[in-house]
Amino acid sequence: MTEPSAQQHRRPTDVVPAVCWVVSVALLAGSVVVSSADPAAAAGVPGFDDPAWGWSAGVLGLQALALARWGGHPRAALLAVAAAVPALVTLGDALGVALVAVMVAAYRAVLARPPRPLGPTLLGAGALVVIGFAGAGLVNGGSGLRVVVGGLMQGAAAVGLPFVAASVVGSRRDALDALARTAAAQGRERDALVQVAVERERTAMARELHDIAAHHLSGIAVMTGAIGRQIDVDPEGAKVAVAQVREQSTAMLRDLRHLVVLLRDVDAPVEPGGPVRMETLAGIGDLVAGAQGAGLPVTLTTTGPVRELAASGAVGPLAQLAAYRVVQEALANAARHAPGAPCEVRLDASDEGRVEVVVRNGPRSEGAAPARHDPGYGLVGMQERAELTGATLRFGPTLEGGWQVRLTVPAAVHPRPGDATGDPTGDATTSEGQDR
Repeated sequence: MTEPSAQQHRRPTDVVPAVCWVVSVALLAGSVVVSSADPAAAAGVPGFDDPAWGWSAGVLGLQALALARWGGHPRAALLAVAAAVPALVTLGDALGVALVAVMVAAYRAVLARPPRPLGPTLLGAGALVVIGFAGAGLVNGGSGLRVVVGGLMQGAAAVGLPFVAASVVGSRRDALDALARTAAAQGRERDALVQVAVERERTAMARELHDIAAHHLSGIAVMTGAIGRQIDVDPEGAKVAVAQVREQSTAMLRDLRHLVVLLRDVDAPVEPGGPVRMETLAGIGDLVAGAQGAGLPVTLTTTGPVRELAASGAVGPLAQLAAYRVVQEALANAARHAPGAPCEVRLDASDEGRVEVVVRNGPRSEGAAPARHDPGYGLVGMQERAELTGATLRFGPTLEGGWQVRLTVPAAVHPRPGDATGDPTGDATTSEGQDR
């Protein structure tokens, strides 16, 4: 977009005074026409052939010139424009045409920013208007008291009306500016919060990365130590151990690849020097206990060898983390949307090759209002976790009016020693399916 030219910058300052002069001269000409038709309707108005008419048009031009030249000094412009009113006492009843520029100048002075004390300037301008109208009244033969009262009313109207209008407009502008500054401050605050969230996310990512590496590498270290002893005395067992090492290595690479896109939620930072741990299926019991301590009526039911699957690695660390986070989010949603409703967490590992995690809550209690909270993306995050680990997630309302979340996590079946002589590619395929 091109920069505005200097002429475009001057346009508002030049046009308004010119319009004021044209309007004032047009009203003066109209007053002459009215006075010619009915002298009683506009007394003391000079005709077009009267030198006073030309003088008046010139003074009105000086008013417009003061508005244009002193636009950057609205108080001085107001006093200069008001000083022209006493100089036009020869207009008689048509003196009101001089108030057009006075009212514009007063409006500009009140609206000028930054605001400054305007009392002396407004009083001075009002006094000049009063003097001008009182003088015009005396020239037309008016009585003293009536002339003074009329002049005071004209002065109050010429200064007071623009003051009120400009005050309203200025207050609205100040309110809009305040809203804009507030929005800008809120934007900066949001940016700061995002930055804090990013830093916390990096901390969480480093924590999870440590756990993934420790989980797999510790197993690899143990198995490679056994291979050194078995390779001569138990070749078949060494082959099984080699296959398991490859399985652990493949799983670790896959987990590291998925880690960046999986970590979306922000955990509370670990205490300095505190232990770093990976959330697993076994930790869901502590999660339920914490929810019970917070007042949520939740129960936990476990079927099948859940802890054994978690400890054996049949369910990979990222899949266990996903299950843990899904239960965590589902319990949080139940507490927010159905406070006081009974909730059940069920872990079922009775079917070989999978672990089913179900969180089911009843309808909201009668009279219990859901807690206020900002809209989030809990269900979206659950779905992403399920997709990235090969799990299946289903959620929706129940027939009783509650809500249910069901996550089915695949679990790998580790090969028996007798199966290790098969195609080693099949072992890698099996490990690929443990988190998917």
